[in-house]
Amino acid sequence: MKAAVSNRYGPPDVVRVADVPRPEPKADEVLVRVRAAAVTSGDARLRAARFPPGFAPFARLAFGVFRPRRKILGSAYSGVVEAAGSAVTRLKEGDEVCGLLGARMGAHAEYVTVRADKPALKPAPVSHDDAAGVLFGGTTALFFLRDKGHLTAGQTVLVNGASGAIGTNAVQLARHFGATVTGVTGGANAALVTELGAAHVVDHTRHDVTRTTERYDIVLDTVGNLSIKAGRPLLTPSGRLLLAVGSLGDTVRARGNVAAGVAPERRADYELLLGLVADGALTVVVDEAYDLAGIAEAYARVDTGHKVGNVLLHP
Repeated sequence: MKAAVSNRYGPPDVVRVADVPRPEPKADEVLVRVRAAAVTSGDARLRAARFPPGFAPFARLAFGVFRPRRKILGSAYSGVVEAAGSAVTRLKEGDEVCGLLGARMGAHAEYVTVRADKPALKPAPVSHDDAAGVLFGGTTALFFLRDKGHLTAGQTVLVNGASGAIGTNAVQLARHFGATVTGVTGGANAALVTELGAAHVVDHTRHDVTRTTERYDIVLDTVGNLSIKAGRPLLTPSGRLLLAVGSLGDTVRARGNVAAGVAPERRADYELLLGLVADGALTVVVDEAYDLAGIAEAYARVDTGHKVGNVLLHP
């Protein structure tokens, strides 16, 4: 099969398309023909060994000190079951499924094997692009707003980085849960963020959001440029600061009204998000989709830091 392979850390062009052996499913696994996969900021960080401040030594130990252990990246995928292991009863050949692969990675390839209890069944009204696109940002936004922020109707939410993969989902989910949303983004994306449900938009190219006199019940930073020191003054007395991307220092200090961490990968969350997409309550924003041969271009787009929503790959 063909896959996007990187044998060393570096810029987008370290990733090349190569022929590699097709994986074989174990007894409890299925083989999935990947139809769409996301190229995320997380993938880009791993490709370049560019980690949030303080995390580099630990990340290198986990993912490879001198060269990557995971040569095929990509976590969020959607595709079709092509074969099932001997012990699999939940899924069958032809089922359309999607999910996240966690630290295993491997979605930037024509085929991937996954444990049969992990993927969600893709609803027929949801495209493979939308299924692959919603999972990374959607599960992260859901985890922080619902599980860490305990968001309830009537609250006010500030989303820093409202036009990215996490931010576009966070704006919509917060609005869906009944919050009044303020989105921080560049002026070029203000109309999009408003369309997604933000009642107010702050253009970060013109205004420093940390100087605002407004106070919020929840502040969600999806970018990594809002420290605990800068974020706490933006909160109401009972507010919560949520750091989806934070330095090691801020992650260690996240306690009290500050929360950080990594979103879990739960099938129930996939199903909730897919249901919202199928019902038209959640729009998956796609910046651009590339064929596998365009993997370096896809990474270059992510590396600009200005992608809008999701960058997708069609292996």
